[in-house]
Amino acid sequence: MTDKIILSVIKRNLKILKTQEGLFFRFKRKLKKNGEFKNALKIISSGYFDYEYYLINHPDIAIGNPSIIEAAIHYNMHGWEDGKNPSELFDNKIFIKYNNYFKGDKKNLLLNVLKKEENFFNHNIAFFLNEDIKEEYDCSGQTLKDFLYDKRLSRMYDKDIPIDISKKILELKYQPKISIIIPVYNTEIKFLKKCIDSVVSQSYENWQICLADDCSSDEEIHEVLSMYCKKDARINVVFREENGHISHASNSALELAEGEWTALLDHDDELHVNALYFTVEAINMNPNVEFIYTDEDKIDEKGKRYEPHFKSDWNLDLLYSQNYISHLGVYKTNILKKIKGFRVGLEGSQDYDLLLRYSKEIAHSNIVHIPRVLYHWRAIKGSTALNAEEKSYTTDAGIKALKNYFFNIDSKITVERGKAENIYKVNWPIKNNPLVSLIIPTYNGYEITKQAIDSILEKTAYKNYEILLIDNNSDDKEALDYFEKLNNHPKITVLKYSKPFNYSAINNFAVQHAKGEVLGLVNNDIEVINPEWLDEMLQHALREDIGCVGAMLYYPDNTIQHAGVIIGVGGVANHSHLNFKRGHPGYFRKLEVVQNFSAVTAACLLVRKEVFNEVKGLNDIDLKIAFNDVDLCLKVQKAGYRNLWTPYAELYHYESISRGVEDTPEKLKRFTGEVNYMKNIWKTHVLEDPYYSSNLTKDKADFSINMKRE
Repeated sequence: MTDKIILSVIKRNLKILKTQEGLFFRFKRKLKKNGEFKNALKIISSGYFDYEYYLINHPDIAIGNPSIIEAAIHYNMHGWEDGKNPSELFDNKIFIKYNNYFKGDKKNLLLNVLKKEENFFNHNIAFFLNEDIKEEYDCSGQTLKDFLYDKRLSRMYDKDIPIDISKKILELKYQPKISIIIPVYNTEIKFLKKCIDSVVSQSYENWQICLADDCSSDEEIHEVLSMYCKKDARINVVFREENGHISHASNSALELAEGEWTALLDHDDELHVNALYFTVEAINMNPNVEFIYTDEDKIDEKGKRYEPHFKSDWNLDLLYSQNYISHLGVYKTNILKKIKGFRVGLEGSQDYDLLLRYSKEIAHSNIVHIPRVLYHWRAIKGSTALNAEEKSYTTDAGIKALKNYFFNIDSKITVERGKAENIYKVNWPIKNNPLVSLIIPTYNGYEITKQAIDSILEKTAYKNYEILLIDNNSDDKEALDYFEKLNNHPKITVLKYSKPFNYSAINNFAVQHAKGEVLGLVNNDIEVINPEWLDEMLQHALREDIGCVGAMLYYPDNTIQHAGVIIGVGGVANHSHLNFKRGHPGYFRKLEVVQNFSAVTAACLLVRKEVFNEVKGLNDIDLKIAFNDVDLCLKVQKAGYRNLWTPYAELYHYESISRGVEDTPEKLKRFTGEVNYMKNIWKTHVLEDPYYSSNLTKDKADFSINMKRE
């Protein structure tokens, strides 16, 4: 991660240098003698001075609109001394606090380290840390640049935490007791203590710890738990007389719960010091809330936090695919007891089973996601946090939980292991074999259109479909002859649309002629990969609560062209995991699982005709070419349906071959108008996409962390 950031900064800086070429040579002549130019260039090319970051974060400097050379000279001569950081990776305060190498040196820190040694940042951090804090960190394999990045990230975790938190807690009108259930079994003592201490040290103090020791063979555990109970009346423990495994133990702990709310905590994990405060704050802000969950990260044996999981808001189809909720989950105690807590026989996925059953008892609109890392999942040998493969039985338990969940919904729904451990594939029945109308607009493009249609006809396993080929003013003889031939095919109808190109209008026109219950909006530059593509999309499109369904699309070089659409990236929207390599698992395996998105591309999109008509189809007035699919999906979502993307429908997409790119003044003007429409109507530039995270960047769709929040 760090190397990627450094490389991108260097590339960006060099590009800026090139655009400021005149200034570059003027400064070179002027400052060559006193060395300032040389020092500035060294700083710029290091990757630890980010020109754009420096101006954005220090507006007093930006006022003068300095060139990149001037900005680097400013940092070198004044900025570092004023505490101005040159980039997100080099924090002066962090470096001074932890550095033992330049102690007392008054020179510019960044320039100093660059002069000392070219490979300075690749040294192991043990070389730099002050002796009194070395023991806090596992120095093995961690370089200085990674250490600085981690410290920066830690500060971002805690952004916006009130300084006067005690006052904030007193201001909370409703301060419910939260019972924290912790099943214990032969836990390593130091981690057990850290777990309990993380609750004892909570800033919000109206809590109860409910411990259930599952007949541990380690006698010291009994002593430690008894000691904690004597020290604090809020800590309760039950010592089970026989080992019953985690479901039994969790239920024993749940029996002790007196609070209105119950949180789950594993015996070697830790809570963030303000986890309960933010939970109660969310309860006060959402009076009807019935379930709360937070973001989480992992914590190793040395206490180093890493791999933060910044989650989607409630994403039901993602939950069917994996337990993305995981930790921290906070439940209504009375509902937990109503559903009789944890089920025996689901060990390994007992929390997942609990959540699935609990979700049937509540309104999903009353689920609140707190986008903060408030839970630290211990990653040690043998734990699922370290490696899901270490507990493969959890996958079987998860499948069992899903089968039980779906049995009373539809007995024909089947569940199987997904593309990896602990992810699942839910198969929905296709009832009554409905007709699907595949709508393909085209202008000439004989070869590309033939490739698309041939691949559909030859590879598609689901057979009850029709193809409506919409010819929009084609004038190529080869293409016209081909279209005439296609018109004789029993599955294909060729329709003429003689007005100027308007993607929205063409598809709206075709829908009027479509005989199918389900519509398929399909580009003429796709090519089918797997025969089951239509089955995989159709099974979801037929679900009453699902609106638009999208597919996994690849560029010809086997990089990802579409894996769902994220609203707000780039100002309007962009494709998730764009340009990732085929086969990459994605951010927390998102490229391997069915899930909900706010939008999907109409290059290959299925939707029931009744839903399409309900939202009045595509906007052929304001969005003739661009963003009409995003607008359609947002209208469908607003109407109460969930849009969905599946990785199990795979096609190639030879993007915009027929129509070309937006490169003429007329096209650019129209495109700008469409961008403005999306911003004005849907507020895409400020909208928080519920299926993304504010902790992730909106500069690109690669799920990298939004370091600008700090």
